[in-house]
Amino acid sequence: MASLQSSFTARPTIPTTRIPPSQLAATKRSVVSCSGGGVDRRNMLLGLGGLYGATSLVPGQKAEASPILPPDLSTCDPKGAWTTKGTEVVVLDVNCCPPYTDVQTDYKLPRVTKPRVRPAAHRINKEYLAKYELAIKRMRDLDVTDPDDPRGFTQQANIHCAYCNGPYDQIGFPGLDLQVHNSWIFFAFHRWYLYFYERIMGELIGDPTFALPYWNWDNPRGMQIPPAFDNEKSPLYDINRDPTHRPPALVTLTMTNPPVTDPVQIIANNLTQMYKEMIGDVESAIDFMGDPYSAGDAPPARASGGSSEGGSHAGVHVWTGNPNNSNREDMGNFYSAGRDPIFYSHHANVDRMWTIWKDIPANYSKDINEADFKDAAFMFYDEKKNLVRVKVADCLDYRKMGYKYEHSDTPWMAYRPAQRAVPVDIKKLSKNAKRPDRLFPLRLNKTVRILVPKPTKGAADEVLVLEKIVADSTKLIRFDVFVNDEDDKPQELDRAEYLGGFTQVPHRARAQESASDLRLNLKELYENINIGDDDSIVVTIVPHINGDEVTIGGIKIIPRVAA
Repeated sequence: MASLQSSFTARPTIPTTRIPPSQLAATKRSVVSCSGGGVDRRNMLLGLGGLYGATSLVPGQKAEASPILPPDLSTCDPKGAWTTKGTEVVVLDVNCCPPYTDVQTDYKLPRVTKPRVRPAAHRINKEYLAKYELAIKRMRDLDVTDPDDPRGFTQQANIHCAYCNGPYDQIGFPGLDLQVHNSWIFFAFHRWYLYFYERIMGELIGDPTFALPYWNWDNPRGMQIPPAFDNEKSPLYDINRDPTHRPPALVTLTMTNPPVTDPVQIIANNLTQMYKEMIGDVESAIDFMGDPYSAGDAPPARASGGSSEGGSHAGVHVWTGNPNNSNREDMGNFYSAGRDPIFYSHHANVDRMWTIWKDIPANYSKDINEADFKDAAFMFYDEKKNLVRVKVADCLDYRKMGYKYEHSDTPWMAYRPAQRAVPVDIKKLSKNAKRPDRLFPLRLNKTVRILVPKPTKGAADEVLVLEKIVADSTKLIRFDVFVNDEDDKPQELDRAEYLGGFTQVPHRARAQESASDLRLNLKELYENINIGDDDSIVVTIVPHINGDEVTIGGIKIIPRVAA
């Protein structure tokens, strides 16, 4: 134990500093090693590349197969976490970098004899709660007794910051952030993250059968902060939550401005959101999982994420975080989200959604077989403090990872919106709509109606594309999209006319994220609104939060290409 501990470097203390944007690009990346000197980056590349697929060693040049590789921990930037205030870049007073060791191995899943059972958090008993609180207490104790133990509470929280807020470069692409959100690696990264977090808790309390609880926010009975997390004397409590959202407040998976206050409508909106992101809006594995992301790609923008990530996942993050804090800490910002113990239960339910989606019958394949997906890899410390490499391919079957979920009902599966009896009068509705060629590019500072031509008349398999969306990544953003909506009730999402929404959790991107397209499938909505033989639709875009920070380059409808 002592020899392994001595291989970790101490975490430097980083003060808060302000950097003009013009100087940011010139900032040199720090190199931290256990010896205090530089680390041969080429040797690290050879080690990682040889184990995890062919990636070019020429900086900036992509290889034929280019999966995202695990980061080089020796080059983690201790000043890498930052946000913006107006025109200034503010380096946060936080060092997200993990302790470094040059002893690294490929992780092999142990043989499963009996799976751990992850319970619903609102149903846990006193015996389970006592174990859970003890595990978190011992993780928090390590922050004081051994702050460089990678199993400590803060060290575990920093994993999310390091992978999501910019301290890591992509291997072979200096200056290009590694980002695990908004793409097809989102689910796999967080599955591995929870796997090791869970095993660490079991190790610290001497109970390898211990399993994380999941926050059952997709079921009305679980749509509150679970009682275990709302006890101010418990190590599960976090003061940096929205004080107005303590129980009995209902979680809102979507956000409207003004917010919905009717409990019946909140639940209806939540169940509608769940149905749409799990079933109604999903026509391919990419729709649910997120767009491809390979080595050398720019950090993916929000519109590239999958339906669940951008829906309930983002909604719960924002709802839980404290809006009174400058960056909506803790849950409301990627860099700080892991500091709240509820983050891990939230993501346990996100992971549960992945398992449920895989089993929902569909007319498309749920598998992604591309090497750039399966060979993508990450670094984690295991419960024995060993630094290990893991691959996406090895976590695709959660049963082989030795856990399962306690059953909870999923009422959202039957929550498809009711079909309109009579189609809307498109000629009448379009009188107050603008034509795209007179409107874009559009800064979304107010609600707008747009008459958009269709490539095919009537109910067709088509996709609405909001093109070249550019948004400030450090800002919370939410807008909703409706089609042929004559009722003008943007707070009611359980209607046939509701197409979908866009939610962005604030995070840091060192380089400007590229403009991205938001694609919303229209096939089921056409059936819901009883579209008739129309050759155009009226699209209404409703900004709820920070719409003036969003620019949309254009809008169009295209035929959907089968995956």
